[in-house]
Amino acid sequence: MTGLGAELPPMADGLCYEPTLPLPYYSDGTVTLYHSRMQDVVPLLDRVDCIVTDPPYGETSLAWDRWPSGWPALVAPLTSSMWCFGSMRMFLDRRDEFAGWKFAQDIVWEKHNGAGPGQPDRFYRVHEHAAHWYLGAWGSLHTGQLRLTHVGPLRASTHNRAGTPHRGSMPAVDWHDDGLRAVRSVLRVHAMHGHALHPTEKPTGILEPLIAYACPPGGTVLDVFAGSGSTLDAARRLGRKAIGIEASEEYAEVIATRLSQGSLQFGEEQEIEKTAGAELLVGGRVTRLADRDEVAPSVGLFPTLEVPDR
Repeated sequence: MTGLGAELPPMADGLCYEPTLPLPYYSDGTVTLYHSRMQDVVPLLDRVDCIVTDPPYGETSLAWDRWPSGWPALVAPLTSSMWCFGSMRMFLDRRDEFAGWKFAQDIVWEKHNGAGPGQPDRFYRVHEHAAHWYLGAWGSLHTGQLRLTHVGPLRASTHNRAGTPHRGSMPAVDWHDDGLRAVRSVLRVHAMHGHALHPTEKPTGILEPLIAYACPPGGTVLDVFAGSGSTLDAARRLGRKAIGIEASEEYAEVIATRLSQGSLQFGEEQEIEKTAGAELLVGGRVTRLADRDEVAPSVGLFPTLEVPDR
């Protein structure tokens, strides 16, 4: 496979090889995995609906924790919507690499615990960020509706006055409680401590809402740093197609094994701080959150309970 920017090797007749995608390391008709450097595969892919990825943050001296310079610009031709995990330090240090992207929003993943004993002169860090970046016009993006059904008494209908000056010109509206609440930007999901197949593995419970928001049903999600395959697994469970790229053969094999065994979560445990029996509306489909004490290892943020589109 020819690296990005390298000269193509001449054929016997003096022509050059046309670069082609490598054979998939794994494919099941819904998920396709390539074992290769992302720099070699990305230029050969067709456009996708969104990217959901977790790059090396480049914050440690570990051999695998190396930021691939220029990757945000490299993937830009493939999509207009990207969720990228990272720390505040990572995003600040690498801000120039996202120069072509527009920042839309972020969510905070609150873990049940941090990754180590912490430092006595700092707050104990138990969270990571996922930033949503986009290109082009905001109105052209797919932005799925994520709303939870409220468990408890409804609020009385109100008449909201026009917005105050510091909030801009907001018209007066009549508001009626329809029993739904927006999903908040701080999501509490158990980390993979004790069960992780990869040093920085993300649980499917934190990936599923990002995929459901940015990728329409039947659409395609790309993860250019596939790791243990959590994004690919989460996408498949939500009825999306997925493409993954993983440079390490060891982890490509982990992903292939994981996906070939179905949606087994290898002991993954999810904790969602929602009232038992709450429902989540995603693009016209409702999913019910199980009792927290009864959440099985294979259950993520969206336990499956499909109802007809309303």
